[in-house]
Amino acid sequence: MPINVTQSYLPPLEDYVKYLTGIWERVYLTNAGPLVVELEQRLKDELGVKHLFFVNNGTIALQIAIKALDLKGEVLTTPFSYVATTSSLVWEGCTPVFVDIDPATLCINPALLEAAITPRTVGIMATHVYGNPCDLEAIEAIAKRHNLKVIYDAAHAFGVTYKNSSVLNYGDISTLSFHATKLFHTGEGGAIVTNDDELAHRIAYMRNFGHNGPEAFWGVGVNGKSSELHAAMGLCVLPKVPELIAKRRILSERYDALLDGTKCVRPTIQPHTAYNFSYHPIVLPSEEVLLRVRDNLNAHEITPRRYFYPSLNTLNYVAPQEAPVSEDISRRVLCLPLYYDLQISQVEQVAQLINEVL
Repeated sequence: MPINVTQSYLPPLEDYVKYLTGIWERVYLTNAGPLVVELEQRLKDELGVKHLFFVNNGTIALQIAIKALDLKGEVLTTPFSYVATTSSLVWEGCTPVFVDIDPATLCINPALLEAAITPRTVGIMATHVYGNPCDLEAIEAIAKRHNLKVIYDAAHAFGVTYKNSSVLNYGDISTLSFHATKLFHTGEGGAIVTNDDELAHRIAYMRNFGHNGPEAFWGVGVNGKSSELHAAMGLCVLPKVPELIAKRRILSERYDALLDGTKCVRPTIQPHTAYNFSYHPIVLPSEEVLLRVRDNLNAHEITPRRYFYPSLNTLNYVAPQEAPVSEDISRRVLCLPLYYDLQISQVEQVAQLINEVL
């Protein structure tokens, strides 16, 4: 049986059908339906945040965040993330300025941020890579010193806490992805999180075309809404999140026990972090070794992923910028299969095939 890098968790069908029955009875599919409202409230309670807006994907969450903060100019960002982190900035007319990453945590290196600040710098967009928090206190201090706005791309960081508080409570805005491959998902979806009342007011209008009643508009907006069908999936998955994390932790720890830690280096998780085990990346000694490992796994119908690759500073629609650590790591990092239904015996098979190459 093929083993993919991930597999979506699907709740019991009868649980989902119960929500569908209510949707069919109400004939209410979108526009802030009761399930969307319920999911938003339960997520705020679960995550310990003040304002949370459920939207149709994690990329529109980033784009609305940029608009809500009125960012126009240069934004310091990481070259080691999924492409949406960079493409959303470019799409919204900002100029991404890449700041290299810390070789241990793989998050943006705060020691390099201030050297990249110019009179045109308006903000920082940093990613909690694989759910590993950025150096939050250092970034917040730099942003405050230079009057910069901060967006955290927290697509991987659902449920992650730092010093017993959600990582989503840092920065001006954090964004989440609820894509089908994520730890918590709604099939497709995402969220925008802020503790700022004024920003929350803007975001509320921006995700719904700017509507202020059926015949009036508060300002410009887009269609960032999500549906009752997606909210229903989220309401089914949310109660299972502790169990999903616990299973992922068991699988991750088994990988760590079986793989040679000197040849399969793991990112360093920030201190004081309660991690969610959303991914299992390994950094191999060279790209040549990575390709041999990948090919050996592929030959046995196992599909890991080069995630993230390539380094975003090499994209053809951004100005060439150097980020040697990110470029090096992106050539050598491989995410191994990790999901709720993965079996320990399958983890052992993956590890054995990797060790054959090493």
